[in-house]
Order: sequence, then C-alpha cells, then structure tokens
Amino acid sequence: MSRLLGRSLAALTLAAALGLAGCAGGTTDTEPSAPAVSASESATDAGGASSPSASDAASPGATAAGSDAQQRLPLFSQTVAAVWSGPDRVSGRAYIDALTAAGFDKGSMQVTADQSTIGNAAESIEFAVRIGDECLVGQVGPSIGDPVATVLPGLSSGGCLIGQTRTINW
Repeated sequence: MSRLLGRSLAALTLAAALGLAGCAGGTTDTEPSAPAVSASESATDAGGASSPSASDAASPGATAAGSDAQQRLPLFSQTVAAVWSGPDRVSGRAYIDALTAAGFDKGSMQVTADQSTIGNAAESIEFAVRIGDECLVGQVGPSIGDPVATVLPGLSSGGCLIGQTRTINW
C-alpha cells in the first residue's frame, strides 16, 4: 500500500472513529468540539513559551476557562510529542507510561494494539485518557505524520476509544 493511501485510510479511520465517538457520547450540547491539534503545535504557545508543567496542568483548583480535559490538553500534547521524538514512537506502552509519569490516571486510559492481527506493525495507534465526561485522545504512527491530540466527548459506555483495545496491566 502506498504511503499516501495509508495516510488517507488512517485519516478516514480517525475521522470515522472521532465522528462515532461524538455520536455515542450521549450529549445534546450544540457547542462544537475542540479542533484536533498536532502535538508539536500544542507543545508551545504562540509566544514560544513551554507548556504548563505537570503540576500546573494537574492542579485540581485550576480556574482557567474550559473543561478539565481542555486545560490538560497542552500537557497531554507535550507528553505525546516527547515520546514521538524518542526511540519508542510506535509503542503504545511508551505513551501510557509517559502519560502516567506526567500525572494522568492510568486507570482511565485506553490504548490500541501495536501490531495488526497478523503480526505486522500497526499503521497507527490510538490512546486516550478519560477525564470526567471528556477524553484526551492521541493518535500516532507511520501513516499519520505528526502526532494528533484532541479533546472529544467520552462514550456513553464509559470509555473513549471505539473497537478493540489492549488491557493495560503493567
């Protein structure tokens, strides 16, 4: 499969999954969801300053406008970008471990498989953290290009990702 076709299929798959996640969220809110941003775009603000630290983003008394998930998106994106730039860029466990180290609740996470059902490396992997009624969702992989991170409504089932996910038992 050509790289362009792979990217197109991955983008369509993500769009379909994200669209279904919005439909299954059970919300009647007419406010548009936040646009997806690449992790590298979120790592710094317009002035080039670093994103908030883990203690800033994890602060339970944060008063900035927006949901808890929106407030934590910069830290999530920065963490994803850091893993993507390292040697374990297509390892779901590396993202879960890094997000846990950054202060996200491992018990609220989901991740897809690193390999296809026939043992090939996955074209993309997705991972998510449920925060209240919303989810921080990330997608990375050779068919994606730059990592993607966004806030989406949580599923009515209590999760964030549609389809088969791995058990996080480490």
